[in-house]
Amino acid sequence: MPKRTDIQKILVIGSGPIVIGQAAEFDYSGTQACQSLKEEGYTVVLANSNPATIMTDDTIADTVYMEPLTVEFLSKIIRKERPDAILPTLGGQTGLNLAVALDESGILEEYQTELLGSRLDAIQNAEDRAKFRKLMLELNEPVPDSRIVTTVEGALDFADEIGYPLIVRPAYTLGGSGGGMCYSEADLREITRNGLSLSPVNQCLIERNIAGFKEVEYEVMRDKKDQAIVVCNMENIDPVGIHTGDSIVVAPSQTLSDREYQMLRSASLKIIRALDIEGGCNVQLALDPDSFQYYVIEVNPRVSRSSALASKATGYPIARIAAKIAIGMTLDEIMNPITGTTYACYEPALDYVVTKFPRFPFDKFVLGDRHLGTQMKATGEVMAIGRNFEEAMLKGIRSLDISGEDFYLPKLAEDSLETLKERLVKADDERIYVLAEVFRKGMDIEEIFHLTKIDRIFLEKIKNVINLEKKLADYPHDLEMLREAKEIGLSDTQIARVWNVEIDEVYYVRKDAGLIPVYKMVDTCAAEFESETPYFYSTYEEENESVVSDRKKVLVIGSGANSNRSGY
Repeated sequence: MPKRTDIQKILVIGSGPIVIGQAAEFDYSGTQACQSLKEEGYTVVLANSNPATIMTDDTIADTVYMEPLTVEFLSKIIRKERPDAILPTLGGQTGLNLAVALDESGILEEYQTELLGSRLDAIQNAEDRAKFRKLMLELNEPVPDSRIVTTVEGALDFADEIGYPLIVRPAYTLGGSGGGMCYSEADLREITRNGLSLSPVNQCLIERNIAGFKEVEYEVMRDKKDQAIVVCNMENIDPVGIHTGDSIVVAPSQTLSDREYQMLRSASLKIIRALDIEGGCNVQLALDPDSFQYYVIEVNPRVSRSSALASKATGYPIARIAAKIAIGMTLDEIMNPITGTTYACYEPALDYVVTKFPRFPFDKFVLGDRHLGTQMKATGEVMAIGRNFEEAMLKGIRSLDISGEDFYLPKLAEDSLETLKERLVKADDERIYVLAEVFRKGMDIEEIFHLTKIDRIFLEKIKNVINLEKKLADYPHDLEMLREAKEIGLSDTQIARVWNVEIDEVYYVRKDAGLIPVYKMVDTCAAEFESETPYFYSTYEEENESVVSDRKKVLVIGSGANSNRSGY
């Protein structure tokens, strides 16, 4: 279906300043959206108060307002610009909450300005805990036993009925703000009181604890013809109980059977259709590792933080496609800009593994509480691509720009096994290094699984790396062992530590043996079709898919993950 011609001017709401849970991901998405709308000939008005993002550059939108993202200032912009529509679904939770507040203020009705992407009732059904639970029950989609409360006493009454532990999830908050795990009445009183104060609607969901379940996300896309696809599914290495923004995430999922994958996929598609969302949607689910029982945790009726990861992991430009769907176009008529030959209705195919690692600020805030829970603490993230999980994991660790780039923290080697076990149970930002160290100290997979509930497959992969370290130590300078180490993702630094030699020595031995990386494409289609604008990742294989031109070139080096030293 062609794009809409009854609207000409669109107001895009950004996400404002970088905060925990809402950083560059939404400026990435919002920039794509503005460019996508301008491609189709619309006048784009942008409201965003962040000067450090490319989104507020004067080339991205026709008019940019560097004003506070409040109902008062947005109402002034609407009165001045008279936009035909507002697109709030690419500005994170900030954009979504402002859309609801603007509607309640009456300004949208007064100036006949409509919401694009997600209707108001879809936003409320997904964000309002009571309405969301009611909708899931109508769809026959399971949700954990829970109760909506507006007082601390209501939370205590529910605890008396089902006992502890419990999870508190405030409504309409960002990055799990105000929520947390409760193991006692004192926990419940404190966390519920804080959650109610932070919720814009003074509402919390008190939920039975399902910590230990696998946490899986599906990025889903739907158009007005009810065509829907899954762009990407992702699996948290950490089980439910640690915020997904603080978890190591892998795409595609590594531990799900086909039956489990299809079951959760069907649920995600059913939910986006029931919400009648036109554009992108993120569905988070919890799966019992010992059965086929699953629960729907929550739904983001917008482009989410995970959408940026899913876009880069698959090569499918979610925000760009979502913007075109919002103005009436459909998946079967939107060309995929990466391939230039296929349409957006094709689900991406991956012939590689992607990992996302959170970047924490504790190198700067050394006295901060490093324990992880349902409130997000990471300030940024890195993404790594490899041909296997181990390679993608180790590349991700090296990208964090912290000590331990060779999967080893010297200070942990000095800790006792009992101390490390305690850190496994009460997770913190160094958990991945703790896992490596307990394997070095001889701990077995079953014991670690029972302490952490991290799937045995992930634990086996981490153990593979440690086992290879030990084999390398037994065969110094062995070329076959070196080849195996590079294929599984070990760095020259890690190999040098194991061999007890200088890094340069490893480099020259490897180079003389012809062990140099090749580059593979990310093209959304696993090389099934030609691609016009793919991007590349390195790996140690034979075939090189990057054709080098003879043109003069400039290498631009970026700053890596958002941290307290570098942001946009």
